[in-house]
Amino acid sequence: MHEIPCPPAHFDPDRRLIRLHRRAGFHPAQTHSGRSLYFPAERVEPQPDRILGKQVESEWETVFSYPPLSALIHRALEDNYDLTAARETLAQAEEAVKAQQGSLMPQGAMNALAGRQKYGVALFGPSNFVIPPFSYYEVGPSLSWSPDFFGGGKRSVERQQALATYQHRQLDALYVELTANVVAQSVLIAAMKAEIGTVQRMVNADEKTLRLIQSSYRSGMATQADILDARNRLAVDSGLLPPLKQQYSSNLHTLSVLVGKAPADWQPPALVFDDLKIPASLPVALPSALLRKRPDILAAEASLQVASASLGVATANQYPALTLTANMFQEALTPSNLFLGAGNAWALAGGVSMPLFDGGMLEAAKQGAFHAYQASLAEYHQTVVQAFSQVADALTALANDADAVRAMKSVVDTGQSALDLSIKSRAAGNTSDLEIETAHRTLAQTQLKLEEALAQQYLDVTRLFVALGGSPLSQNPH
Repeated sequence: MHEIPCPPAHFDPDRRLIRLHRRAGFHPAQTHSGRSLYFPAERVEPQPDRILGKQVESEWETVFSYPPLSALIHRALEDNYDLTAARETLAQAEEAVKAQQGSLMPQGAMNALAGRQKYGVALFGPSNFVIPPFSYYEVGPSLSWSPDFFGGGKRSVERQQALATYQHRQLDALYVELTANVVAQSVLIAAMKAEIGTVQRMVNADEKTLRLIQSSYRSGMATQADILDARNRLAVDSGLLPPLKQQYSSNLHTLSVLVGKAPADWQPPALVFDDLKIPASLPVALPSALLRKRPDILAAEASLQVASASLGVATANQYPALTLTANMFQEALTPSNLFLGAGNAWALAGGVSMPLFDGGMLEAAKQGAFHAYQASLAEYHQTVVQAFSQVADALTALANDADAVRAMKSVVDTGQSALDLSIKSRAAGNTSDLEIETAHRTLAQTQLKLEEALAQQYLDVTRLFVALGGSPLSQNPH
């Protein structure tokens, strides 16, 4: 077993962080509280259509600029039960800090005692002296204090404060998750509604095409195979509607839960997919700003502080403990004589308790706390690495989404132009109604693909904002 070279009240995890982080290629930066965080020593190169170094917008509605979405977010922040529970858990943790701080102060109490007693003959040795049974009464204050010479009490307070900070960051994380889920479900609801409308237009075109082919068949201009092919297209396109409607209903139910309502008791505001817009330039924070902002990284730092304080407490437990007590009381054999001057009594005492042999229990506890600290440090590193991975994934997805949306918009524009030409050609007698309906269906198919691509782009914008830390409660009045 190896010793940990640090005094209990002054164990500083930052020193170990500096050594370990520098070996890992990290460099320090100061947080708003003055403590150190460590980030990979790399920079993000500027990319087209992005604003680097700009802080992420503090409100989701600023990104999408859509009032119904803003109303849903505020409704969820007011009525979501998970958020309410998290707030109460944080309040509980803050009260626990006050309780732990109070344990460092002298403790006073008022005591009262009444009893009846009889001493045995052995009390006075070899004599026949006998004291008859008697009643007694005592009342008075007492005071006790355990000076924190070796820092165990202060580290206990520090641990409780770190636990409260952890709960605060968990509340921030829940806020980000909740608002992101509201945005995602709203996007999906609007997208499903738009896609259902587009598929319905495809079905309408299929039905009209089938009627035209059946009419052509009766006049000898089409075959039975043409009718079967038209019926097959109608069946395939009609089969797209049930899963879309089911997904739409499921998203509605999920959103109702997020805003704290039962599905039967609540209807969302009208969400129009075409009204959702995102900025042409997406704000992206630099790594240092990212690491200060993400609640999970701040929570990992708080967990590291908890482990550090626990190590200090375990080390302090190996040192002597001093206790000071003072008592003053009035005592008498009858209640009427309780406050006579002759009944006044007092006592002062000081005690020291020092562990000498405990079977290695305290040393094992200290070593266990040290390993817990090392585990928390590794988890902190892992959280930082995952943060960069999530941001990289989101940025890559957005780049691919932009390409997909651009390509599908081009296809839709081409399909619309083809339909316009077909309509003009029909006016000149060069295009049949069947060709017009085919062009309508083809355009609806490409519009469906565009709606799917746009929905994915909006969802990936949401992913990016979550990866960048979203809008924690510490920066939001709600």
